Amino acid sequence: MGKRRRFTLMPIITLAALSLMVTVPALSSMHLYAAAPQHYATVVVRAGDTLWSIASAHTSSSGDVQDTIDRISEVNHLEGVAIQPGQRLRVPM
Repeated sequence: MGKRRRFTLMPIITLAALSLMVTVPALSSMHLYAAAPQHYATVVVRAGDTLWSIASAHTSSSGDVQDTIDRISEVNHLEGVAIQPGQRLRVPM
C-alpha cells in the first residue's frame, strides 16, 4: 500500500493571509471623500460687460482672475470670450 496524500487547507489560508496583507493597507490609505458642492451666482450680462470684468468682480483679492474666467467658461460651456447683453452666466463662488 502506498502512502496516502493528505489534503490541507494551509496553502489556501496562506494565500488569503498574503492577500489581506496587501489589500488592507492599500484600502486604508485611500481617501474616500466626496467633492465639496460648488455654489454659483447667476449674473445677467449687461452692455459693456466682459468676462474679465465679471470674473474680477467675483474673484477674491488673493485669487486669480484668469482662473475664474476659465471656470466661468467651463461651467457655461463658452467657446470663446464673447458674451451678449441679457445672457445669463453661472459664476462659481
